[in-house]
Amino acid sequence: MAFSGMGSNGGRGGRGRWRSQVGVLSEMNVVPLVDVVLVLLIIFMVTASVMEFGLQIDVPKVRQVKDTTEEHPVISVARDGTTKLNDKLVNINNIGKEVKRQFPDQKDVYVRADKNLIWGTLAGVISALDQAGLKQNLVMQPEK
Repeated sequence: MAFSGMGSNGGRGGRGRWRSQVGVLSEMNVVPLVDVVLVLLIIFMVTASVMEFGLQIDVPKVRQVKDTTEEHPVISVARDGTTKLNDKLVNINNIGKEVKRQFPDQKDVYVRADKNLIWGTLAGVISALDQAGLKQNLVMQPEK
C-alpha cells in the first residue's frame, strides 16, 4: 500500500500531516502464528508419547521374509522377560497349556523375542513349548 506525500488537493499543504499519521506497513506480525505452532507441537508431543503401548520388542533383521494372514499363536518375549500369548500375559510355566487351550488345532507357534533378551529366558520359553509338543518358529524383521 503506497501513500503519497501530497495532500488531498495535490499541493504541499498536507505534507507533514500525512507523514505523522501513516507509518510503513511492510512487516507481518508472526508472533501469533509462532504461538499457535508451538502449542500444536506441544500437544502432538504429549499425545504421541501416550499413544505408545504394548511390549517393546526389537526383533533381529534378516533378508528373507514370509507373510501370512492366518491366525497363529504368537508368543512375545520382551527384554525384561515379560511373556505374552497374542497380547495377553501368560506365565512361562503354563505357556504350553495356554497355547493348546486357545489354539487346539495348531502345532506351530511363532516366537517373537527382543534381540537384547537374555538367552536363558528365551531358552525357557522354547523348552516349555517343546515339552508341550509344539514346533517353534522364530520371528525376525526384514533388512531394508
